[in-house]
Amino acid sequence: MNAIHGIFSAVLLCAFALAQNASTPPLQRRVHNQTIISNELPAADLTFEKDFRYVGGQTVNLYGNADAEQHLFVKGPNSGPVQAFCWVQFEHFLPTNKMTYEYKSDRPTELGGLSFLSNVKSFPDYAGMEAEDARSDGAALARLLAQHGLAFPKRAVRVRLIHLPTSDHRTELMIIYGEAVPDDSTIPVRAEGLRLDDAFPEVSATVLERARRSFSLRPH
Repeated sequence: MNAIHGIFSAVLLCAFALAQNASTPPLQRRVHNQTIISNELPAADLTFEKDFRYVGGQTVNLYGNADAEQHLFVKGPNSGPVQAFCWVQFEHFLPTNKMTYEYKSDRPTELGGLSFLSNVKSFPDYAGMEAEDARSDGAALARLLAQHGLAFPKRAVRVRLIHLPTSDHRTELMIIYGEAVPDDSTIPVRAEGLRLDDAFPEVSATVLERARRSFSLRPH
């Protein structure tokens, strides 16, 4: 009876996975060597430094409200927590809603001639934080990492960069650069997460500059 139940559960899981895959569109961008090539929203090439390697791409549906296309480059060991990562996400709300992207507290910056909003934050358990909601984009990326024997770093600092390519703010390009924070690092970390832009602007600026050096962006 237990064997039958196990087979039935496996079939249900496979059916759920197939349904999830069928509900999300295929990848629209292509990756050539170190470069993600996007033909729209925005039309740009994102080229990553050679010490980063491409892990893969996927599309995910977020809470039935938006579709996201994710691509991931990482630096560090071939298994376990990565040393650093660049997570690129092209996302748009679905026509079934009227939601918009708003980042009023983030700070303006510029990359490759495009305007971005930036936010720098440190975490004592970044991997655990991203895994809290199994339906989130972070949890989806954690699963992609796990498929390759990798994981987010635990103690980490991350830079979130947002570009809104349309005036209605219903489409976004999100780039997240993250890196492991060693125990002896001078980067401060607090249990609830720490917004470095506000509390430690010099540290924030240093990490943001490392993020900017990890890739280049060239609009078409």
